Formats: sequence, C-alpha cells, structure tokens
Amino acid sequence: MILHQLLDYETLRVIWWLLLGVLLIGFAMMDGFDLGTGTLLPFVARTDIERRVVINTVGPVWEGNQVWLILGGGAIFAAWPPLYAVSFSGFYLAMFAILFALILRPVGFKYRSKRDSALWRSAWDWALFIGGFVPALVMGVAVGNVLQGVPFRLDSDLRIFYEGTTLFELLNPFGLLCGLLSVSMLVMHGANWLILKTDGTVQARARRFGMIASLLTITLFAIGGVWLAVGIDGYAITSAIVTDGPSNPLAKTVARVEGAWLANYQSHVWMLIAPVLGFLGALGALAFQVWRREVAGILCSAASILGIISTVGLSMFPIILPSNIDPKSSLTVWDASSSHLTLFIMLVVTAIFVPLIVAYTSWVYKVLWGKVDRKAIEDGSGHAY
Repeated sequence: MILHQLLDYETLRVIWWLLLGVLLIGFAMMDGFDLGTGTLLPFVARTDIERRVVINTVGPVWEGNQVWLILGGGAIFAAWPPLYAVSFSGFYLAMFAILFALILRPVGFKYRSKRDSALWRSAWDWALFIGGFVPALVMGVAVGNVLQGVPFRLDSDLRIFYEGTTLFELLNPFGLLCGLLSVSMLVMHGANWLILKTDGTVQARARRFGMIASLLTITLFAIGGVWLAVGIDGYAITSAIVTDGPSNPLAKTVARVEGAWLANYQSHVWMLIAPVLGFLGALGALAFQVWRREVAGILCSAASILGIISTVGLSMFPIILPSNIDPKSSLTVWDASSSHLTLFIMLVVTAIFVPLIVAYTSWVYKVLWGKVDRKAIEDGSGHAY
C-alpha cells in the first residue's frame, strides 16, 4: 500500500507509456528478425537445403519471440482501453491482414517438409515470405497513419465512432513510406541475424541484402523526417492539462499545428538521442556488415530499431492517438488510461513476469548460440525443419 501511495496517477501513466514502448520495441527487436528472415527467404536461399538452413535459424525461437506481441496487445487492452478500442476496431482489416500473414508462418514451418515436392515446398516458402513481409509492411503503414491522424470521434457518452472506409485508404503516400521503412528496417535486422547464424553462400547473400536494407533504412528514415517536418501537421494540446484526473478525452482541446511533431525536440533537446540512434544504428549495421563483425552488426540494427520507434513515441508525447476529424477526441497519456489501481496492479504483475520472460529468453538463446549446422540438416540428425 505504501508503494501504491508513492506511485501517483501521473507517474503510473508515464510508466505505462514507457512500458508500452518497451514492449513494442521488444517485439520489433525479437520478432523483427524473424519477419526479416522470412522476407529474405526466397532471395538468400536458392536450393532446398539452403532454405532449410534459413528456416532453422528462426524455427526454434520464433514462437517465444511472439510473446512480445502478445504482451504488447495485452498492455494496450488493460492499460489503455480507448486506444485498444479504436485501433483494434478501426484498423480491423489491417489487423486481419497481419494475423492472416502471421498464421501462415507456423503453418509453413510445419507443412513445408510434409511432401518431397519442389512445387509444394516453393509454395510454402512464398507463404513464409508473406508471413514476414506483410506484417512488417502493414505495421509501418499503421504508424504512418497514426502520425497523420485517425478518423475517429467520441460522442458525449465517450462512445467511439470510427469513420474510416476501407483498408486502401491507409495506403496513402506517407503511410506507404513508413511501411517501406518498416520493411527495410526489419530486413536489415533479419539479414544481420542470418549473417550471425549461417555461413557460406547464404551468409554472403544475406550480407549483400543487409547492406541494401541498411542504406534504404537510412534514406527512408531521413525522407520521413523531412516529410513530417514540412508536409504533415502534428497535434498539440491547447488547453490546460490535468495529468492526474479521471480519464476523459473530451476534457481538453487539441488543435492541428504545423510542425507540432517536432516541438518536443525543441523543448527537450535530449530527445534528439532517438533519431540520432536510428541513423547511427543503421549506419553501424552497414559498416559492420562490410567489416564482417557479426555480433556488432545485429546489435547496431537493434539499436536502429530502438531509435526509430522511440522517435515516433517521443515526437507524439503526450498524444498517443490523434483524431484527424475531431482533434478534441484525440487520446493522450493523461486521459486514455485505466484507473490508478488497475495500472498499479498491472505494474506489480509486470515487474514479476517480464524479468522471468527475459531470463528464460536469454537462457534459450545461450543454449542455441552458434550457427545452424548444414551437415546436420543434410544427414537428418537433430530435429530440423
């Protein structure tokens, strides 16, 4: 109870905003190289045995990596109910596309080797490509649309009305740019994973694709930043802010303001660490790919992911989901959270279980450290896919 009293409502809201970022970044880092590897599969591996090598780099770990996606979705549901309601209902078709693509991944792993047929296996290899490429693209497109504002509003009873039309309206130029940035970022990460876990021809191809993806990540991130600065209006709270009151998004006013997404960097210069890390991480990944430093390369691509995603969160704070048809309905850190008690109980649970997940995951990666043994796959020893 003493800790509950020490952690006031405002502090808990900020902590859960940070935790949501940690969970999303954790998913992008951990499951991101799985998605990147799936996207690269048809291109870095040309023979059946090469493709089996690539598949077996992620086969033992992909299920555990998806824990971060489940945790992120659960955190949104429990800590930010209005955010969950708008995003999971308004982006329903996009979510469906992501889930459909993700379902192809376990099915592809399990069914690919059921028949000794080149056509059969090739079909499942392309299914694994879809399972990597589509989630990476759609998630980036979603972020691009969030930065532009989402077409939803709240009535006087705080009922949510989403007034978007189809999935295709999300595929606007800036949304597609963010989608391509997401793909290049995760392909860069996946390529570094393959460089770490394979050797020979597969590793050489992964290195070439990794260099291209690193350059694309730097370029697209820079274009996105310039576009956001000069072509995308941000959102800013224009009324008094109650940071520790009941959650009521309509108790404030919000306006679209040119350059608002850059205001936090002007007020808090230390936040520039995030975009700088995004650029330097991708540049470091490129350099270490050239210098053949495997561990350093994947650490740099992970740092780039951290920087790029943090840039979005820091640019928008304290807004977490702006409305482009009724800015007043925009959701913020201060008015879209669960109750004080709910956030506190969840924080205690998270403090217990997240370290356990991190410890278990670390142990798994320690056990599985090393490159995939091509000979073991060829002679059938072990339990390779």
